[in-house]
Amino acid sequence: MRLEYFDMIDTVVAFEPSEKRITTRSTVPSATASPVFEGHFPGHPLVPGVLLTETMAQASGYLLLGLNGLTQMPFLMTVDKARFRTFVEPDAVLDVFAELVIEGSGYAATKAKITIAGKPICDAELRFRLMPFPADMRALMEGRIKTIGLKPEPAR
Repeated sequence: MRLEYFDMIDTVVAFEPSEKRITTRSTVPSATASPVFEGHFPGHPLVPGVLLTETMAQASGYLLLGLNGLTQMPFLMTVDKARFRTFVEPDAVLDVFAELVIEGSGYAATKAKITIAGKPICDAELRFRLMPFPADMRALMEGRIKTIGLKPEPAR
């Protein structure tokens, strides 16, 4: 996880296309390894909730890319029912789960959650707009999914 680059997912643990779900893992950097912790909060470093939301959104996005065979790029549009149950400190290992709940014409909705050692941390319902890839973004995403170990479904 590279917080300052919004590079949230380290690896895909399981991609289950038939179940329309994905499990990913992220390790929060140490307090000295990321400048995010310098201001959030000095002397008491915590992962900002917005970055936990982004982590759930990225896991959901990789799920959608995997299911659609990289034919469309998912863009986060809404976050609903986000709940944060506890704080996340540096060096935490996050298990991030996402499942597809609605797939429509040009949009998709997922439910996502983060746990640490099985303990619920946060969850949300997320909606995405599915659009053609912007110029050069497909190559960037192909490189990223290779890095995290996602093996997409063949293009439909």
